[in-house]
Order: sequence, then C-alpha cells, then structure tokens
Amino acid sequence: MAWSEADIPDQSGRIALVTGANSGLGLETARALAQHGATVLLACRQRSLGEHARLQLLPLARAGLEVIDLELADLASVAAAASQVQQEFGRLDLLINNAGVMAPPRRLSRDGYELQFAVNHLGHFALTAALLPLLAQQGGARIVTVSSGAHYFGRIAFDDLQGERRYDPWTAYSQSKLANVMMAVELQERLQAAGSTTLSIAAHPGLARTNLQPSSVAAKGSWIEGLAYRVMDPLFQSAAMGALPQLHAAVAPEALGAALYGPGGLAHLRGWPVSCPIAAAALDGSQRRRLWQVSEELCGLASQTSSP
Repeated sequence: MAWSEADIPDQSGRIALVTGANSGLGLETARALAQHGATVLLACRQRSLGEHARLQLLPLARAGLEVIDLELADLASVAAAASQVQQEFGRLDLLINNAGVMAPPRRLSRDGYELQFAVNHLGHFALTAALLPLLAQQGGARIVTVSSGAHYFGRIAFDDLQGERRYDPWTAYSQSKLANVMMAVELQERLQAAGSTTLSIAAHPGLARTNLQPSSVAAKGSWIEGLAYRVMDPLFQSAAMGALPQLHAAVAPEALGAALYGPGGLAHLRGWPVSCPIAAAALDGSQRRRLWQVSEELCGLASQTSSP
C-alpha cells in the first residue's frame, strides 16, 4: 500500500531542522512536519526567504516555526547555526539535510571549495557533526540526507575533488550526490557501532519540480538544458510528491538506517516512496571511510566526527 502524508505519525513535541526550507522539497517537508505537530526550524540561506516561508506555513502549523540563518557554503555560518540551535532549543529530533545546488558553472565557496561539493556535501557533513550531540540525547532521532538519482552516475574524484583540473557541472553534481549517500551509510555504521539509537538514512526525490531546474538553466544560460526540461516535463512530479521519500525516511516507523528511499515507479523517477538500490560506489566501505576522513580534514572537524 502506498505511503503518503496521511501516514505521518503525530510529531507533537518533536523538533525538526530542515535545510533549504524556503522552497521546493524543503518547504514541502517543513509544511508536512509542521502540520503534524513538529516544531520546525527553517534553516535558510537568506533571512528574508526564510521569513516568507514561515509566514506561508504559519496558518498550517500546529507548533512553532523558527528561522535559522544557514549558509552551507560558509563553514563559519554552519557552526553558528548549530550553536544557535544548541543555545535556543537544547535538543533536536530530526535533521533533514535537504538544501542543495545543481550544476552551476564552477564557483568556489567562502572556504575555497567547489560550490556543489561544499554546499551539498561538506556543509551538511559539518552541520551533522555539530548537531550529533543534540540528536544523540533524543531516543530515536533521525538524520535524513537528501541525494539524487544522479548519485548512480557519480564518482568521487579524490585526485581532483574541487574540479581544479577538470570541471563539468553535471559530473560535479553527481559526485556531490554520491557523497551524500556515502555519508549517510557511513554515519549509520558509526552510529550503530557506538550503540546509538539515532538513524542515518538517505532519500532522493526522483524528478520533482523545484527551483533547482530553472536556477541551473539561468546560471549557465543553456537553452539546450532548458529545452531538455521542457521535453521531460511530463515525467516530473510535484515537489510535494518529491518530498515524500525524505518524509518517509524521517518519520515512518519501518524506515531503516543506511537505506535509500525514493519514488517507486518508472525507473524510480516518480511515484510513492519505496526502498531503492544504492550505487555500488556507496557500498564500498574503504571509499566511504576515505571520503569521511577527507571531509573531516576539509571541514577541520576531525576531533568532533571521529566518533558519533
């Protein structure tokens, strides 16, 4: 039987942080959690967009809605956001690593890293590390990291992680989305080894209409990419449907750690959430551990993430 928003258990008393909560999948995820009673922290890059989303959701929310300033391309901002959550709330039940950028021309983050690797992976890696102590205090806490079907085509270019020698927007995007799944799986192994009840789960939306597609076209000025999206339009599902896999991962009692949830129909591009295959590259433990170590070094967080 198809899992839908109607199957979300009551979330009263729980606190959820959603990155990129001002639009697309993040906004739909925040809405569903707020409607089911969770206090939702809207972690957004721009305060004005976060406040706009908060006002949109207020009539639907059964509990609190708060905006958290978070720029994932700036590790200092990541640390400040985590500190704010600690000081103002002192606990966290759900972390939804949802925000992302898709296939822009090569740019660097505030810390000098390739933007997609920085935002999609490193920023969430550092945020997760900083919030793990809060999550560990709550029985049955969950960390959901949102990837993409592009992870199946990804490869971690350890010899050129920042695309300094070769840069292709889609290759870099696939690398960052593979890194998302690798982080989710590796984190679950470490949590389990530590005896933690916190679950780390991955999800992907299939083909969902969000602001990522027009933003990608605009950033590159690519009429070919724009045409491709128009041709593929009948395959796209709504952002609300695209958010279901990450909601399932976040709240469904049957969701499993280290699993990947995505749409169940038409090559996992659309449909109701199901457990999906994970790319072989993300199942390679040695590669996951290598990525983890590199990520620690790039984020300067080795002492915090060695043990959950």
